[in-house]
Amino acid sequence: MRFSWFATLPWLLLLASPDAAVAEAPQVRTQAPGFYRMMLGRFEITALLDGTHVFPVPTVMTRNETQAGGERRAVMLSDAHPGLADALLAGANLGIPLEGSINAFLINTGNKLILIDSGAGSLYGACCGHLPENLQAAGYRPEQIDEIYLTHLHADHVGGIAPNGKPAFPNAIVRVNQKDLDYWLDAKNENEAPKFLRPMFEGDRASLKPYMDSGRVRTFVDEQELSPGIRAVPTPGHTRGHTSFAVVSDGQRLLVWGDLVHVAPIQFPEPSVTVTYDSDPMSAEAKRTKMFAKSAQDGSWVAAAHIAFPGLGHIRSADGHFEWIPANYTTVLKPPHE
Repeated sequence: MRFSWFATLPWLLLLASPDAAVAEAPQVRTQAPGFYRMMLGRFEITALLDGTHVFPVPTVMTRNETQAGGERRAVMLSDAHPGLADALLAGANLGIPLEGSINAFLINTGNKLILIDSGAGSLYGACCGHLPENLQAAGYRPEQIDEIYLTHLHADHVGGIAPNGKPAFPNAIVRVNQKDLDYWLDAKNENEAPKFLRPMFEGDRASLKPYMDSGRVRTFVDEQELSPGIRAVPTPGHTRGHTSFAVVSDGQRLLVWGDLVHVAPIQFPEPSVTVTYDSDPMSAEAKRTKMFAKSAQDGSWVAAAHIAFPGLGHIRSADGHFEWIPANYTTVLKPPHE
């Protein structure tokens, strides 16, 4: 066989050029599966991403301001302090439009598999509803979930239990604060609610119906222990029955916040910033400030529904304001005593 230098010349030229591309590849443009895991004592905590969506900062963020007569009320942040939201976001290398996370948290106690919040399901459109696939990527199946604890009954927390009206968790019991259930299932409240809130009522009915029909919706009251190591902590203001959950194992503590915070770069330095979705802006501010201070003081972990995924971290108090310290990425998942 005759050897041809001319046939091999293109390959020799390619190897001689360090900048030459070996092969073209299309960009993938998809993200890694949305789950992140940590240990809390002997409990396994898995953060699950339902999706990200544009959070309308200019039209929904308000601030509690003292008026001329001494009364405090919520006013539009963009009107009262033009440019403040943009400046605070810029300090975190963010801007408008702002992409926000919708997070839920799975707790494996060793005896039960408990999901706290469920994402938006089909109620927010194509952006969201990815919790089931991320749950399975994390190594669990929907039928394994024993209980679902809802922080409140807004669409992006309840919608995931029954996308398109079909139960996503066939064996789960759904737990919700009695105050929130009473409010959101009352037709009178729906008629009296602001127009932008009314779709929430319809979404709640559709999401809860299959579980109510099968007798699998159960309420709880403030401070009730729902499972060994998990207690309901009342944090009203965003909704009447808004609830956080204190999770304790082997002396380690996690507080699952729900919607105490919507936009971290704005509300940590300015806890008086509220949102139009708050049923009682003054209570929302008071609870947020109290929980900031408590978490900073006791060093507990925080799991937040709308802080950038995975929404796990700590709170620090510094120079008269609060800061968010995100969790350091870890691959060490063994319980501390093993």
